[in-house]
Amino acid sequence: MQTVNVRQLKNNPSEALREAKEDMVMVMNRDQPTAVLVGLELLAGKADLPRIRYAMALSMFKDKTLSITAAAKFAGKPLGEMLSLVSQAGIPVVDYSPSELDQELANSIAFER
Repeated sequence: MQTVNVRQLKNNPSEALREAKEDMVMVMNRDQPTAVLVGLELLAGKADLPRIRYAMALSMFKDKTLSITAAAKFAGKPLGEMLSLVSQAGIPVVDYSPSELDQELANSIAFER
């Protein structure tokens, strides 16, 4: 999957459209995935549903609509692979507030005992 940022898309949309004919293109805004460009030729009679599901799972995880486990299931990926893919996309895997982090740490310490 190719990636372009919003600035690249604004400066040269034809390049992104050319790339979308060959492969899906993830549009990044401030290092976060925000959209996917898919050329109609790619969808003609044989949509790449696994890749579309992956892109949707990434987006829904980023928006906190799905947990990482649910996103992995939705994308049809093993959890470990999904964790790596999310990290590679620059999306924080763990996004706790300071109080939530303190509680999570306290729970994990209590669990180890």
